[in-house]
Amino acid sequence: MLLVKTKIKESQIHGVGLFADQYIPKGTEIWRFTPGFDQKFTREQILSFPDLLQIYICTYCWRSKKSKLYCFSADNGKYFNHSLSPNVLSEYRDDEEEVITIAVRDIEKGEEILDNYDSFESLENNGAEDDVLNEIAEKFQLTDELDPRFKKRQSKL
Repeated sequence: MLLVKTKIKESQIHGVGLFADQYIPKGTEIWRFTPGFDQKFTREQILSFPDLLQIYICTYCWRSKKSKLYCFSADNGKYFNHSLSPNVLSEYRDDEEEVITIAVRDIEKGEEILDNYDSFESLENNGAEDDVLNEIAEKFQLTDELDPRFKKRQSKL
């Protein structure tokens, strides 16, 4: 669940992005997986969904490095875009069920909030046989030249 004021706008980086609607000091907790609000799914649950929901899930879910389940942000946290030079970083902590996201530098109001997907999702494992997101991407021939998750999958198509 987002813990700061944000807006969704067109991104210069990729499609739609998440933007700060307030000044966010370095060290501020931006987002936290909130059980009962944010969701986790098994492979079997995702494969039981209708096709359009599977495509949506493939776009907005990530596979947790901690639980190995597929996590879904129920709010606008799903619009974090990827950057190798992020202004936030998601991390797993022993006392947290799943990931939390912290500002790694001051973020100005109006600035896009960017995360490095590899901090919370194992990008190198997206080609794994048991990765349902990879399976869905292949099934529906989903590609995206900018999203590193799809880039890995695209090379297998």
